[in-house]
Amino acid sequence: QVQVMESGGGLVQAGGSLRLSCAASGRRFSINAMGWYRQAPGKQRELVAVISSGGSTNYADSVKGRFTISNDNAKNTVYLQMNSLKPEDTAVYYCNAKVRSTTTWELLDYWGQGTQVTVSS
Repeated sequence: QVQVMESGGGLVQAGGSLRLSCAASGRRFSINAMGWYRQAPGKQRELVAVISSGGSTNYADSVKGRFTISNDNAKNTVYLQMNSLKPEDTAVYYCNAKVRSTTTWELLDYWGQGTQVTVSS
């Protein structure tokens, strides 16, 4: 079993910055990729950014140039630096970990509980 824990959400004014952190913990797994998704009220969950264990990244067009995803493989931790925040970035942000079990070799998905990010205009 893998636990995924996010931190760092909050309330910020438009144009401000926030940094989200997410750590995966547990036994007998390796990280393939970790990423951030978000879900605004009345909308579907969408990809924000993802980073592989090798450092390859992918961003949603709406956040390119404003958000930066990074990781610390030794700590199984991923970060999302969010700059120039806009009211439309308001959502619950969820961390996702795609891991491989080192006992069964299955590829598994784990999600955090989510952290609220609110950007006021």
